[in-house]
Amino acid sequence: MDQTLAPIAAPIPVRASSTDDPAELLRFAIDARCLGAAALATLVEIRGGAARSLGAHMAVAADGRFCGYVSGGCVEAAVAAEALLAIAQGRDRMVKFGEGSPFFDIVLPCGGGISIAIHVLKDVGPLQHVLDRLGQRQAAGLVYSPERQTLISVDPPLRTCWTEGDFLTVYRPRTRVVLSGQTLEAQAVARLAEASGYDVIAVAPERPVADTIDPFTAVVLLHHDIDAEAAILETALHSPAFYIGALGSTRTHHRRVERLTTLGFGQDDIRRIKAPIGMFGPTRDATSLALSVLADVAAARLVAYA
Repeated sequence: MDQTLAPIAAPIPVRASSTDDPAELLRFAIDARCLGAAALATLVEIRGGAARSLGAHMAVAADGRFCGYVSGGCVEAAVAAEALLAIAQGRDRMVKFGEGSPFFDIVLPCGGGISIAIHVLKDVGPLQHVLDRLGQRQAAGLVYSPERQTLISVDPPLRTCWTEGDFLTVYRPRTRVVLSGQTLEAQAVARLAEASGYDVIAVAPERPVADTIDPFTAVVLLHHDIDAEAAILETALHSPAFYIGALGSTRTHHRRVERLTTLGFGQDDIRRIKAPIGMFGPTRDATSLALSVLADVAAARLVAYA
């Protein structure tokens, strides 16, 4: 009787989640590694155009489940398959897709090319360190060495990049929106911000907010009376918030500027205020205003942490 065993079929990649939140991807990778084996795939090179920025991740479990994006969805299953091969062989690998890739049948719609570093996780400690720092609303960093096939946690670099043969990835806390105003517009902004995955804190004018404002916070003031916003606006101007926006017309803002000038705020401070608030305007309904405000917040975050 032939005792030859049939080869064990490799797992089929299956998307487990549609998230692209780095913290959720790292949690998935940690959980997968604790259950067996896992790999972290990272976008480390862009040739031409690309749908994601450098440092974008995918996390792949040994059973084929994966989450995250390194492109617009066109190569993710192929990346997961490569990660499963790396897990099976126990060795990291670098894979190219699109321009300059040996995979002629996988074409990026943007016409460019990307390189993906696939690291077979040996130690989840560095990933947990990143999660701990993000949980404390602090930036974090990881360094991946293709030569040593190691991943270590470091102080966050200024930006995600290559340096001396290693790839540095920076992680920053999710955007927090400190929202003040008992208005229909404030309710609309809160709903849309929460749907967008932002950390929303609604505050009353009399509530101290200094401890809730960090460099990754946008302060949104939606009052129809500038006297009601006064205390929070002054606190925001003394804070490291990356965005400060206030509701009101150009005429209203002139009054705001006069009051702040009287209080001793300089022009550099006052120029931090986006007023009238939002990316486009004027708007005539709460939903349009909410879209305008959050588009402005998102654009300001990109500029602040490009």
